[in-house]
Amino acid sequence: MDSALTSQLEEGCRILNVAQQPQHQPQLLAYLELLIKWNKAYNLTAVRDPAQMVTKHLLDSLAIAPHLRGQRLIDVGTGGGLPGVPMAILFPQREFHLLDSNGKKTRFLFQVKTALRLDNMTVHQARVESFAQEAPYDTVLSRAFATIEDMVGGCRHLLGPDGHFLAMKGVYPEEEIAAVADSCRLEAVHELHVPGLDEQRHLVDMTPR
Repeated sequence: MDSALTSQLEEGCRILNVAQQPQHQPQLLAYLELLIKWNKAYNLTAVRDPAQMVTKHLLDSLAIAPHLRGQRLIDVGTGGGLPGVPMAILFPQREFHLLDSNGKKTRFLFQVKTALRLDNMTVHQARVESFAQEAPYDTVLSRAFATIEDMVGGCRHLLGPDGHFLAMKGVYPEEEIAAVADSCRLEAVHELHVPGLDEQRHLVDMTPR
């Protein structure tokens, strides 16, 4: 892996105060290598530049780490594994399920799971509406849903009694939050600062009423 990318990730992790264990950054870079390689054929992400992938994918995902809740989490509409794969690397003691309906993307995620030996990560290919889980989740996590209302409507059946929705957003989604005020309680909106990214990022934490 390019030493500049290694340094970029290392510095970003230092600023975020995450991925401090010896195995974390090598695994994150191994995931990045797979993402770059498979993206050429599988079109996993529109971001092509590796340095931009570090910022917009790895560090963007890692920024939510302090705000994760629960032991059993599902990343819905995970695509190429964001933020699910970086979270599974960071928290080997937690159980992460990655859900996507696209067969190419889930094939890639199986490759990632095998190559990185992520025993705490389970991949599911299904539409969220028809996905029947074995047990409820503590947290439903997503950075891909069009709106929070769509996320709440499509994923409510996945949550346990004290479960949380964690929605990764850009600018503060005031209208989206208002749209689910009757069905969800707003617990917090965390403003995230992603190293190297000059764009707003917010993490919305909600619980069903």
